[in-house]
Amino acid sequence: MTTKAPSPVQPSSPDSMEAIAYDSVAGIPTLEPHDRDRLGYALWLWLKYRKDSLEVAVHAAGVRFLIPEDEALGRVRERLKAKGIQP
Repeated sequence: MTTKAPSPVQPSSPDSMEAIAYDSVAGIPTLEPHDRDRLGYALWLWLKYRKDSLEVAVHAAGVRFLIPEDEALGRVRERLKAKGIQP
């Protein structure tokens, strides 16, 4: 029996919505790393569809922050503005 190597992962472009979303939430302290991943996914959905406000998207992600939610939202806003996106 043999085992095949996993498929290689190709990183996305630094200007893609996925990269912007996940870079915007990097470093935000959460209880578990998966909470930060969930926040990145929620932010990606917000960037793609813009159905609700950014506040609603962050709150709806259900992330267990280790800092106040308002502070995390402020960090996300700053990083989005640095990328040229007006939240």
